[in-house]
Amino acid sequence: MKNETNNQNDYAFFLEKKKKHFIESGFTVDENQLNKNLFDFQKFAVKTALKKGRFALFFDCGLGKTLMQLSFAHEVAIKTSKPVLILAPLAVVKQTIDEGEKFGIDLYQYDFKSVPCIDEPDIFITNYDQLKNIDTSVFAGIILDESSILKGKDGQTSNMIIDLFKSTPYKLACTATPSPNDHMELGMHVEFLGYDSYENMKSMYFVQDQKIKSNDKWRLRKHAENDFWKYVCQWSMACDNPGTLGFHHAGYTLPEIEYIEHIIPVENNTGTLFGDVAVSATDLHKDLERSFDLRIEKTKELVNNSKGQVIIWGLKNKETDTIVKLFDNAVNVQGSDTPEYKAKYLNGFANNEFKTLVTKTSIASFGMNYQNCNEMIFMSYDFKFEQFYQAVRRCYRFGQKNKVTVHILIPESQTNVRASILEKQKKHFEKLKQMALHSSNNDYKEDIEIEEVKETEVKTDNYWLLNGDCVEEIKKLSDCSVDYSFFSPPFSDLYTYSDDPRDFSNVKNDDEFFEHFQYLVPELNRVLKNGRLVSMHIMQGTTGIGKDGFLSIKDLRGDLIRLFQKNGFYFHAEVMIRKSPQLAAIRTKNTQLMHGQTKRDSSINRPGLADYIITFRKSGKNEVPIKNDIDFDTWCKLAEPVWMDINESDTIQNFRKAKSNKDEKHMTPTQLTVIRNCYLLWSNVGDVCFSPFGGVGSEGCQALKMGRKSINIELKKSYFNLNVYNHKAFDEEKNSVLTLF
Repeated sequence: MKNETNNQNDYAFFLEKKKKHFIESGFTVDENQLNKNLFDFQKFAVKTALKKGRFALFFDCGLGKTLMQLSFAHEVAIKTSKPVLILAPLAVVKQTIDEGEKFGIDLYQYDFKSVPCIDEPDIFITNYDQLKNIDTSVFAGIILDESSILKGKDGQTSNMIIDLFKSTPYKLACTATPSPNDHMELGMHVEFLGYDSYENMKSMYFVQDQKIKSNDKWRLRKHAENDFWKYVCQWSMACDNPGTLGFHHAGYTLPEIEYIEHIIPVENNTGTLFGDVAVSATDLHKDLERSFDLRIEKTKELVNNSKGQVIIWGLKNKETDTIVKLFDNAVNVQGSDTPEYKAKYLNGFANNEFKTLVTKTSIASFGMNYQNCNEMIFMSYDFKFEQFYQAVRRCYRFGQKNKVTVHILIPESQTNVRASILEKQKKHFEKLKQMALHSSNNDYKEDIEIEEVKETEVKTDNYWLLNGDCVEEIKKLSDCSVDYSFFSPPFSDLYTYSDDPRDFSNVKNDDEFFEHFQYLVPELNRVLKNGRLVSMHIMQGTTGIGKDGFLSIKDLRGDLIRLFQKNGFYFHAEVMIRKSPQLAAIRTKNTQLMHGQTKRDSSINRPGLADYIITFRKSGKNEVPIKNDIDFDTWCKLAEPVWMDINESDTIQNFRKAKSNKDEKHMTPTQLTVIRNCYLLWSNVGDVCFSPFGGVGSEGCQALKMGRKSINIELKKSYFNLNVYNHKAFDEEKNSVLTLF
């Protein structure tokens, strides 16, 4: 009894110690104290973002995101008495500082002469390229201007941002486009904000579809579309026009825009009877070369006939270098220019310092406000819709007083490129309107979508469900009362935002995760019958350049094996579950998985990471042999060291209903095939199967389906509610006559 009391005291002390690592966020503010220059719809957005603490504003170009960002930063700095950082594209930094001065909000450019003090509520701004030189730990808030950078080209910047600001309590992401059709970009936003992981989001709402021709073969589940947009609205607000959100929208009507397509003849030197239509990036660039001279001449003609300022967009240096030499009052801004040169002339064009700006969409299509200009020319363009859309929106935005004219020079062999852009644009506007409508219907209040279970225990003949801390609740189980245990432990995370120290994922590092796990493993040994087994579904972790300074695999599997061996278990078995490295590369943009890295230095490359099922056996003799009449073909599949045929979508399908706005993490249920295989190998019909991390009931419901009995412990109330619902539904469907206790 004395040892048990000491253990309880130790655990209570451990939980108290963990509380220090939690990061609270969000506060209520009176609209009257917000910046007086904000319009009503902007006040609503800022007030909502402050209440949430971590939020995204997907507001279209010209709706005042800069002032909303500055207001958010100002309120957070005052509330916390700590500095706030804004990250923005290079040329936007000076523009934002000028906006702050206009609206009475002091803003400092972060450099080595002006660095923040940890206890001073100042607002700093710098460009994304300087991030690696900044001590991010001093900031109470981080704001991403043009947060579509999160999907990135190579993933290094986005992963660095996510890693460096995991502990930052206040976060705001602002962009006119994440593309509603790009689930990866939305996933990276939710991961940056800290509400979820992209992998969890994908598992909840998307399904693999081999009919999709692109490498990323995930699409939104048809029956989950409405739930998905409600989920997005938990952490973001979208607005295409103030009227959509129910606010006065006078002055927010876009001017007329005209797209003029100039078809440029292309010499047919393809060796075919008819000139082929460009169907790839290689074909496209060949056609641009073949039409080079005619496009230069046409661009010159259009500029000479223009009365006002003009932006010329090009794809290649050869184009931009050639065209700028044909005009006296023109400046070419390109990637090789110094940051100071880019900022000077991109802002200079906004100040009417010269007539013609020549640049690329990769340089100037994000963030700049060019309402002073209403004519642009695309000397060339490609299949990238977002850059084209953003480039047009530099001039075509709320606040533009004149008709906007967009000239597009299209080689006759590239008409399919234009058709592709138009189709993407149509889908974009449809989805953006859908996002905005969901935002208008969302009251941004906390609610739980499923029926509340008042009891903390639900006990029937076939299952026993407990709501609470598994370290405490497992003490209610008798010695040697469990025949088999299968679970997926909450993986350790660097930081968390939950307010419950009993949550295993709420740890500051891996050491604290294993310190917490150590309180559970001896209890697992106690309740498990002699000679029986416990299995875990796990995945390896990785370090990141941003938070660790190096790339490495973290051996979670090995650490768990050693932990269980330390507590008297034998390492019995392991099996790998194949995961697609292509999908992992698309999702994470991990340099180590990129084919392009093999061309630079393949010493950085590594294969993708598999999931593991690791299984441990308790010492002693198994008194009841396990016999399930496994046929030879099935055994051959189970005996494979790698299970290749696991469908990632084979999960319990209503688990998304378990989420509540109070939940900071959203679970990814283990695939039912994996659970089924393990039950078949290591438990008998009628056996008691136990999960200390019951979630929404995947392990328990599969046990009922296979004639076993279930004991589940689940900490989070919303998950427990659905766990109870699912057990009841599975049990009624099976109409079992077994008795449990």
